[in-house]
Amino acid sequence: MGIHDQSTPDSSAEEAIPPNKRKIPLPLKAFGILSAVMGACVTALLVLLIVGMTLLLQNGTLEREFSSATLVIFGADTALTAGLAAMFCLFGIRLLRNKRRHAAQIADVMILVLVAVVLCDIMLIGLTWGLLPYGVMAVFLVVMQSYLDPSLAQERELQRKLRDMETREQAEEGTLGRDETGKGYITLNFFNLFWIFVVCSVLGLIIETVYHFAVVDPGHYQDRAGLLFGPFSPIYGVGAVLMTMALNRFHDKNVLVVFLVSAVIGGAFEYLVSWFMQFAFGIVAWDYTGTFLSIDGRTNGMFMAMWGCLGVVWIKLLLPWMLKLVNLIPWNLRYTVTTVCAALMIVDCAMTLIALDCWYQREAGDDMGQSALVEFFDTHFDNAYMQERFQSMSINPQEATRAR
Repeated sequence: MGIHDQSTPDSSAEEAIPPNKRKIPLPLKAFGILSAVMGACVTALLVLLIVGMTLLLQNGTLEREFSSATLVIFGADTALTAGLAAMFCLFGIRLLRNKRRHAAQIADVMILVLVAVVLCDIMLIGLTWGLLPYGVMAVFLVVMQSYLDPSLAQERELQRKLRDMETREQAEEGTLGRDETGKGYITLNFFNLFWIFVVCSVLGLIIETVYHFAVVDPGHYQDRAGLLFGPFSPIYGVGAVLMTMALNRFHDKNVLVVFLVSAVIGGAFEYLVSWFMQFAFGIVAWDYTGTFLSIDGRTNGMFMAMWGCLGVVWIKLLLPWMLKLVNLIPWNLRYTVTTVCAALMIVDCAMTLIALDCWYQREAGDDMGQSALVEFFDTHFDNAYMQERFQSMSINPQEATRAR
């Protein structure tokens, strides 16, 4: 027998083991021990902090120093951080027990909780270097989730075997990205969801601009962009992603069901975005106070109905078109192009948040120091630039809930 024949049984035996059953490497198990121990210790400390804060609230000590909204956000931030630490403990235990799928699922939840913690921190202290560890943690969790998820492991194995003819045929037919299980219309992977976000951010900006020009202030153009660079309104992009995730399995259901679910999701998301922008940066981008079925001025019945209509049009008509549009990207370049575009979008979003934070600091009269980053944004994105770029926004630092 030749050398190739002698090595084949070992490689074939390894490939025969299902990804979910393969043992986790020893270094990751060592990390699992560290995660379990550190997670348990941090959870205990945060629980003590929550108890102490509760006692101070009962004594009225904290209420004299901070507003009620600030205290609520601080409490939520502490509770979420405690939950994240507890999940790190559970994550470590799953690694030690070789539960790849469960560890990947916990990583998914941890990413969502981490995003909530970051949003709370921004509302409390703004954008600081203290948020950098959260970014590192997010990257780590995404990498771990991708490594541990058995379905993604199978996908990596298929990619390493070159592109098979079936994939090539799907790309040529424009059906690459369809949900092969038949449970939904498309596969809810990063590739599809990212391009849904990008395309709908552009479409949303067009709709917003035309609506303002034709209905709100006839004949008057207003820049409705939501990012520093590019024709993007990310609230519509994120809204489309949320609707796609919620309605993917209902793409062939009754129009009324799709309408109601879309209205609720869109209205809730619009409310939360308004709430975050005001409490984090003192920014008000819209106010529906006094309108039909207004909910705290952050959303109302008419716009929830519009979200419902957009959801129906998106799921029933535009999503198939979207799939064909994305499949215009050459199938052998789709991951490379998506990675580059995603990196550019992340930079755009990060610079937008920093620019908004600097705008807030200038309006609040806070001493931000003379770091190179602050000087760069003060020079290139001063108040006049920000007011011109974000024409629909007004900023009042007194509306924010920052603790400093």
